[in-house]
Amino acid sequence: MGEARFIEPKTVEVKLNAGGTRRLRGDRVFLDVGTRATIPNVPGLPAAAPMTHVEALNLDRLPDHLVIMGGGYVGLEFAQAMRRFGSRVTVIQHGKQLLEQEDPDMADALLELMKDEGIEVFLDAEVLNVTGRSGTGVELQVRVGASERALHASDILAAAGRTPNTDRLDPANGNVRLDSHGYIRVNDRLQTSAPDVWAMGECAGSPKFTHIGEDDCNIVLANLAGGNRTTRGRLIPYCLFTDPELAHVGLHEAEAKAKGVPYRLAKLPMSRVQRAHTLSQMRGFIKALIGADDRILGFTAFGAEASELLGIAQTAMIGGMPYTALRDAAFTHPTMAEGFKGLFASPPAARLVQ
Repeated sequence: MGEARFIEPKTVEVKLNAGGTRRLRGDRVFLDVGTRATIPNVPGLPAAAPMTHVEALNLDRLPDHLVIMGGGYVGLEFAQAMRRFGSRVTVIQHGKQLLEQEDPDMADALLELMKDEGIEVFLDAEVLNVTGRSGTGVELQVRVGASERALHASDILAAAGRTPNTDRLDPANGNVRLDSHGYIRVNDRLQTSAPDVWAMGECAGSPKFTHIGEDDCNIVLANLAGGNRTTRGRLIPYCLFTDPELAHVGLHEAEAKAKGVPYRLAKLPMSRVQRAHTLSQMRGFIKALIGADDRILGFTAFGAEASELLGIAQTAMIGGMPYTALRDAAFTHPTMAEGFKGLFASPPAARLVQ
């Protein structure tokens, strides 16, 4: 157990947790050092010792007023959880919408959910300065749009992105190249610039999800055993585990438009899914992008059991099935899967992106 850094190709020196060092050399080296929560470069913030997700998961007390810096996946999951435990919660998002990579209709739905939960959300906002110490009391000077205000709180949670754990790795000594953001450069087989050195997971710039890190490892293992797997074209599914859930795989509308991909949009409110009525959870909607060849290009669900719907859509996309296969399937009643029949009942005509 310890922390390693390259001292020459395929050779690392390990600073042992128990004291002392060891030098290790291998015929093959695998880098899976991950990332850590980014602490934004805001005056006074490092001295305020904000929590990251690690400290937040180990809390043995309830924050009186938690300010969350960041309106992404981590920020929103903790915002809802802490609010339901009883904390006052404020989310400060630098962008003009929550979940900046999502389509505006999805971001608007999440914003409405947060407000309905009693969570205060500032969009297009910037923290200018922080004084005090998280856990005992802090004051944040915040610019929201064109105005400034002081925000008093008990705790801060930094949820504003990730930083790769490569800064103490001395990768140049191992002939391992990084990109401009500090991630390890790899090809589609996850090989680095150094022979017989691979990188996987978040440190290699892969999408920051546990299941993708695991898939990276499976790709490397398969190729070492004589296979021929790559990261090219793989579908990246993900879920936001709020209540209700958000789930997505494939293209967003904004991506399809940017790439000039023609698509038909199918969209259905959860209130038209019978299972949602039996659960008394009718918030949200499901939508899909359908390509010119009737295949599903992208799928998004916001609602009860959205993550289970995701697996069905992803399987259809992997198999290259037309949307009509789900439309015409005899799904068990009453289940969320029946929603596919309503979703795909009458998608609009193809809309060409100009």
